[in-house]
Amino acid sequence: MDGVDLVVLTRACEAVGVPSGVGRTLSAGTVVRILQHLGDGYTVGTDYGEMYRIDDSYADALGRERTEPPPPSTDAPFSEEMVREQLKTVYDPEIPVDVVELGLIYDSEIVPLDDGGRKIHITMSLTAPGCGMSEVLKADVERKLSSLPTVKEVQVDVVFDPPWHPGLMSEAARLQLGFDM
Repeated sequence: MDGVDLVVLTRACEAVGVPSGVGRTLSAGTVVRILQHLGDGYTVGTDYGEMYRIDDSYADALGRERTEPPPPSTDAPFSEEMVREQLKTVYDPEIPVDVVELGLIYDSEIVPLDDGGRKIHITMSLTAPGCGMSEVLKADVERKLSSLPTVKEVQVDVVFDPPWHPGLMSEAARLQLGFDM
């Protein structure tokens, strides 16, 4: 790291190693560089070349304000578009693109329940089968979709067949990441 954009943690933070998915506590006084802040997490790098995802609830330890995403609208009727917009708030911690634009969402099924609520079933993949962030991304999707009005249950299945490939990304994501069209 070259000394620009360095932050010293003012308190201990729970973090998840990227891409390992292994949890760790970063001590107060640890020097990190904020690599990205998208959705509700920060991706930071250390002097030792390690990357971690730190939840937005530790924003103060990074010298930042916590960003509360706007709650999903309860005025609009429930729709597939509402589900899609929530999914677009989940970001890969290594790539500054959301899971929808990356092409990681293979299927979304909304099932009405007898009590008037809804169950959402998501089938998704990851950019690499060995990615340790699987449980982290899965939990992010579950949490975000559970916050939608009338959603009573969320099921997320992570699959690797068919395997993900860059051709599944949206045109906007490919342009953002510099992939040839």
